[in-house]
Amino acid sequence: MALGLVLALEGTLYAVAPARMLSMMRRMMETPPETLRIAGVVALAVGVGIVWLARTGWATT
Repeated sequence: MALGLVLALEGTLYAVAPARMLSMMRRMMETPPETLRIAGVVALAVGVGIVWLARTGWATT
């Protein structure tokens, strides 16, 4: 289900604003690898935190 949600969101971005997505990709190509790594670790931590909160029932109370 999570993979489907990611694909739906990504697909929406490419369908609605393809020029903006290309611009964003160009900027990512110019970004130092260490900066991308830090952003990836932060995104990973936030994602795991959201899943953890959802699975513990915090979001349903």
